[in-house]
Amino acid sequence: MSERRELIVELGERSYPIYIGEGILHEAGELLAARGISKKSPMLIVTDESIAKLHLPLLEKVLQEAGFTAVTAIVPPGESSKSLKVFEELVTKALQAGLDRKSAIVALGGGVVGDLAGYVAASYMRGIKFVQIPTTILAHDSSVGGKVAVNHPLAKNIIGAFHQPELVLYDLSTLQTLPPREVAAGLAEVVKHGLIWDEAFVAWCDENAERLVQLDSDALGYALYKGCSVKAAVVSKDERENDLRAILNLGHTIGHALEAVAGYGELLHGEAISIGMVGSARIGVRLGAPEEIYAVTKRVLSRVGLPVRLPEHLDTDAIMEAMMHDKKFQEGTMTFIVPTSIGQVEINSSVSKALVREIVEELKREA
Repeated sequence: MSERRELIVELGERSYPIYIGEGILHEAGELLAARGISKKSPMLIVTDESIAKLHLPLLEKVLQEAGFTAVTAIVPPGESSKSLKVFEELVTKALQAGLDRKSAIVALGGGVVGDLAGYVAASYMRGIKFVQIPTTILAHDSSVGGKVAVNHPLAKNIIGAFHQPELVLYDLSTLQTLPPREVAAGLAEVVKHGLIWDEAFVAWCDENAERLVQLDSDALGYALYKGCSVKAAVVSKDERENDLRAILNLGHTIGHALEAVAGYGELLHGEAISIGMVGSARIGVRLGAPEEIYAVTKRVLSRVGLPVRLPEHLDTDAIMEAMMHDKKFQEGTMTFIVPTSIGQVEINSSVSKALVREIVEELKREA
């Protein structure tokens, strides 16, 4: 068994714990009860078809044994479920199940399930409790911090809210069933947390890339703890992204545009963000940062199996247009999170569109 870790997202009265370790799903009932989740009101578990086969029976059994009444909604896997149509279907399911103001919604799955279920929880009766039980590496980022949303065909995560979970249960055992591509995609956000905050952690990821890709429990537990710690520290200082929290968007301006243009399917979120981080590193170097930022960023992402080159068939004009719909585009200038050294970034609100276009073209020629 790997070491069990716990940390707190410090938000005053809305602070909440994150538990990381193997076998935590078996303790879900007692941990939810300890956080004051009601046993008298019904709860709704939201999961997808893939995760339902793997982990839903255990969760339903554990919650039932602890005295909870749970109804389950199963959505199709993938980004297409983060839609207003599926959102409405889940609200209908919650009403039919009799969820009330004391009820909770439990998200069992990856980032899509967490974002979707969290937005239902934020909206239902103007906000009820919810619990994050991430089952992917990527979701170590999205499950912490309270950003919940669904997509619009023109823009990712444009319909959403800030709604913090009551707790996050991260059972490392659930990660052992992930396919290699999803493992790599998840590690994009792990590496990102090092690139924005912790130079030593970037070096550790570089040295331990093979262990991470092979899902070594000790390495994975440590990496997820470090990643969640960075996210928790940033969110504690700036919950609603007024300033500092924007640094968590390293690589996301280009990445979200790539996802939109590719149709939310060709590129996984982590793959798009990886390419975006290489682009941000290129922008940083062009603006005077050390060349090593680009070299290290590209090397570490490549070592964990991520793409660093933009697919040539994606249209540059379409990518630029998609960036105009991004929440980080304001008043005619583009805001980028730009690395200034390994482990440090700045929020640059005056990156020219001409430079971004050049970088997008360069990313298509990345070796």
